[in-house]
Amino acid sequence: MSAAAQHNDLRLEISYRQIMKMAWPISFAILVPQLNFITNNIFLGHYNSNALAIAGITGVYYLIFAAIGYGLNNGLQALIARRAGENRPEEIGKLFTQAIGIALGIAAVGILLTWFVAPAILEFSLPDEQLRKEATTFLKIRIWGLPFLYIYQMRNALLVGTNQSRFLVAGTLAEAASNVVFDYVLIFGKWGFPELGFNGAAIASIIAEFLGMAVVFIVIHFKGIGKRFSLFSNMHYDAERSKLILVQSSPLIFQHAISIISWEFFYILIARNSSVTGMAISNTMRNIFGLFGIFSWAFAATANAMVSNIIGQGLQERVIELIKKIVTISTGIALFTALLLNIFPGLFLSIYGQSELFTAEAIPVVRVVSVALVMMSFSTVWLNSVTGTGNTRVNLLIEFITIVIYSIYVYLVLERYKLSIVAGWLSEWLYWTCMFSMSYLYIKSGRWKGKVI
Repeated sequence: MSAAAQHNDLRLEISYRQIMKMAWPISFAILVPQLNFITNNIFLGHYNSNALAIAGITGVYYLIFAAIGYGLNNGLQALIARRAGENRPEEIGKLFTQAIGIALGIAAVGILLTWFVAPAILEFSLPDEQLRKEATTFLKIRIWGLPFLYIYQMRNALLVGTNQSRFLVAGTLAEAASNVVFDYVLIFGKWGFPELGFNGAAIASIIAEFLGMAVVFIVIHFKGIGKRFSLFSNMHYDAERSKLILVQSSPLIFQHAISIISWEFFYILIARNSSVTGMAISNTMRNIFGLFGIFSWAFAATANAMVSNIIGQGLQERVIELIKKIVTISTGIALFTALLLNIFPGLFLSIYGQSELFTAEAIPVVRVVSVALVMMSFSTVWLNSVTGTGNTRVNLLIEFITIVIYSIYVYLVLERYKLSIVAGWLSEWLYWTCMFSMSYLYIKSGRWKGKVI
């Protein structure tokens, strides 16, 4: 095969090298929003403790909409990867263009809901009027970053689905660097900028999301990716392809949305039944999941794309072999990070600038969360492999059953019996056990074979 033919062939091979080649840039891209959350929280923790506590609920609220975009991203990624496996590049740009239009429509709905519905949600979850006002103002600013985030996520689907995840790095660096700079100058009022405090973190994140989006599209243009796949060459509405994207993505959108909504429910219960310190501790646990879980999510995204790609090649009989290879790497990395967290929990917690009481109360929760990270490392790979098969309704069913069990547990533990936040965070063990069991059994059953998307 000639070099040109190899370059144009979008089919993937089943190997550890191929897995790592795809996963590392994805992990770097996933790191961006997590770094934004963590950077915001570090600066806010040093600004004042109330800001760090409020950031838990506002951060998870925004994550609900980010998860909706992630569901659309996963559905689009599976479709693009399937077309890549079938070696049909002409279809990829058409799918991508329609997905951008859908994403912007969802972003508009998210902005409207935040302005007119979110205040009522916060009134229920935050009894303190001052905290509620600060959270409401923050969200009304922060939500304007949603269109940029969604376009960023659609671009991820394009690059990962076509095995060009290395180009994710440029936008990631731009977004991460700009978020740190603007967090510092806008929260604390440095370099001649006004001191905006909590709201400064919202504005900094919007600027960072815009710059990350802009940089990667510049890279796509100059690398010829846009021309290769005819991106934006046909901007008119395509009912057939839009329907295909929505049919494929809608179960994933609901799946990811209810997953994060259940987490918001958890944080509301924490806010209702815990101290400000307890709220702040739970917020830092979310940061641990975000930071140390990036590799698990990267390998999950890799599983989605690679499973779909090899099915497109007609290699259904090698799907489980591929999943096991991905799980081996993902779980190995998770075990290493969990070990570090258990050896140096105080070191990680110290970056938030909180009291010794905060650290002492947080360490037992870190132990629980570190085990959950290991469980997540293989559970999410199996779940995203289900996505790669094209049976996204099964994903939604698995998530729904898991969430019902999870929500009952956290309600009983936190609201009914008023147990500790350590007991509350044990819900993660239950969550990942349920998710893994159902995903594993479905893939092993072989019922996904023959599914056409």
